[in-house]
Amino acid sequence: MDRNAKGEMVGSRTPAQRENDRRFKELALGQIADSGENWPIHSLAVMKRTALARVLYLNDLYKEIIDVPGVICEFGVQWGASLSVLLNLRNMYEPFNVERMIYGFDTFAGFASVHEKDGPASKVGDYASVDNYDATLAEILEYHESIAAFQNQRKFELIKGDATLTIDTWLEDNPGATIALAIFDMDVYVPTKAVLEKIKPRLTRRSVLVFDEFTHRKFPGEVQAVREVFDVMDVDFTRSVHQSHVAIMKFR
Repeated sequence: MDRNAKGEMVGSRTPAQRENDRRFKELALGQIADSGENWPIHSLAVMKRTALARVLYLNDLYKEIIDVPGVICEFGVQWGASLSVLLNLRNMYEPFNVERMIYGFDTFAGFASVHEKDGPASKVGDYASVDNYDATLAEILEYHESIAAFQNQRKFELIKGDATLTIDTWLEDNPGATIALAIFDMDVYVPTKAVLEKIKPRLTRRSVLVFDEFTHRKFPGEVQAVREVFDVMDVDFTRSVHQSHVAIMKFR
């Protein structure tokens, strides 16, 4: 696999494929610019298969917890793509469930630390967005809420900082919060293990935990963290047909 300027893993590509992707991005940006007020609908023409797969995967996850009480937490937000989809799914499936808060945790500066259990592929700062991106993402999410029910009631919160530290404040500030869905996309060992240990008392037998790099050979730290916090023989893991590295954990 190759890496981009942000330290993100990207699929290995030949020079011809790189040029093809460059041209497609050019076409996509031009199509969005030219297609007028209905650009969100018309832009489906330039939605890549990988993006559509991610939407379908998140849709499947959301349907798992519609009748499960509790909040949604995403640990590892980066640019906010999954968080935006989750917010829109919430507004579609349960627009009047004002208690279904969605929380996004991220440093927005990439990995705060790496551990030897993460292997050689990860380094501090990988997967950063840009300075002050949390403010930009908040504006994006606010727009999504502005076209949903109860527009004046915010139903998301971004928690900026190292999740190994910010999770303590969140738990103290939300003593009644039960977690229906927790998506772990921090990729590396230390924050995954620390957060899992701290939120464990807030889970129920119907809570769904999702690990984005569970089977990813370049990110071995995540699965090791899971094994150290949970007895994997006491839970069930399933995979997503849309995301090859993901494991979905449910309690028996």
